[in-house]
Amino acid sequence: MLSSFASRRFPPSIFSFSDVFLPAAAILFSTKTTNPISEFGFNFNSRDDRPTQTNFDPPTVREALDSYCNDWRRSYEFFNWVESECKFDHTTETYNRMLDILGKFFEFDLSWELIQRMLQSPFASPDHATFRIMFKRYASAHLVSEAIAAYERLREFKLRDETSFCNLIDALCEYRHVVEAQDLCFGKNRMLNCGASTKIHNLILRGWLKMGWWSKCREFWEEMDKKGVRKDLHSYSIYMDIQCKSGKPWKAVKLYKEMKKKGMKLDVVAYNTVIHAIGISEGVDFASRVFHEMKEMGCKPNVVTCNTIIKLFCENGRFKDAHMMLDQMLKKDCPPNVITYHCFFRSLEKPKEILMLFDRMIKYGVQPKMDTYVMLMRKFGRWGFLRPVFVVWNKMEELGCSPDESAYNSLIDALVEKGMIDMARKYDEEMVAKGLSPKLREELGTKMVNGGYHANVNCNKNLSGEAIRANGYHDVRMSFHSSS
Repeated sequence: MLSSFASRRFPPSIFSFSDVFLPAAAILFSTKTTNPISEFGFNFNSRDDRPTQTNFDPPTVREALDSYCNDWRRSYEFFNWVESECKFDHTTETYNRMLDILGKFFEFDLSWELIQRMLQSPFASPDHATFRIMFKRYASAHLVSEAIAAYERLREFKLRDETSFCNLIDALCEYRHVVEAQDLCFGKNRMLNCGASTKIHNLILRGWLKMGWWSKCREFWEEMDKKGVRKDLHSYSIYMDIQCKSGKPWKAVKLYKEMKKKGMKLDVVAYNTVIHAIGISEGVDFASRVFHEMKEMGCKPNVVTCNTIIKLFCENGRFKDAHMMLDQMLKKDCPPNVITYHCFFRSLEKPKEILMLFDRMIKYGVQPKMDTYVMLMRKFGRWGFLRPVFVVWNKMEELGCSPDESAYNSLIDALVEKGMIDMARKYDEEMVAKGLSPKLREELGTKMVNGGYHANVNCNKNLSGEAIRANGYHDVRMSFHSSS
């Protein structure tokens, strides 16, 4: 197995638990009391003050891990701390969440160590979801051979079966390795007899959709007919989506009419694709008609359906209609999600309106994602409004969300745009100290030398040595120097 890309570990002493976990604890674990220390009955700073009983349950632990999902060291220290100090018994779900975070930062050796720990635990064991995560993270790092080797190792866990194979193919297709996936299914390196499996063919078809290779999509669709593969509703839904995304929504509508003639009963996924296609080709009013037809046919709309209609309204400047749909979602059994609000944020053009909706979103219990923060900071920064950028940044920290590379870069770009170079440099150094990769910016005196990232840090000559770490696929080391 390929050794971990980022196997250089920081010693545990680098982080103080009071610095690392108290901000998240104050948000995640405290309801009425404002002091998490008194709520749990122990002091994070004191090694002698041990908790007498567990104060955590699996959902709470997962939320804490989510708060630091952009800093694997903090997440991993919390993961170990809550087990050793609070006597919490990790479940398969909490192990899987930690594995996902480690895989995001290419810590594959440590991931396999964690899987071995699962085997020794009476409360957790590796399952299909565990290795689905591993496949996904290997594929996202473009380590196809390692993903295949992981599948071969599943014999050790008695999980090398059709479900795991489908998970492997799905992960490869999701991250644009369709050629390799197709070879594993139908080529000389065939691992299972996929034959006329509708599910496998749907996964490959969806992979070509992800690649955007429209001619390959059409070729594979026709090949399914030649091989006698039974096309199900999912097959048609994928191909309708292909027609939409290839710029031919009218062909998706034609396919929809063909399905109705064949007497196929559409599900919510198929209707969502049709509504999107008709909205693009014929307008939002025609899409609304299909929306009502869908309800009349007994197919209950889901949040994706409503989001599609809201997006169409927003793109056409019909914000009043979009808000009416949002109000209906709140009243009915179809609560909006973060994507619902993203539809508004992308189209609204007044900072005050956006921030009011942002507050409303949080008030109704919809937690922003990192994409939300980044989208808003970029938008405000592009418009030249710095104060709203910091409103969003402060809200992100208040909600215990650890900023990632994109969030830092969005904030720094906004500061540079306003000429606030010293403050921009401060955040630039802060993100590097966390092991994140900043953009090269001439204004900050950063430049590329011999394939490595070098930052001019005149204003902080005592930058910690721990800030220098290996990063990226090519093992590029970040180093810092003061210009003379």
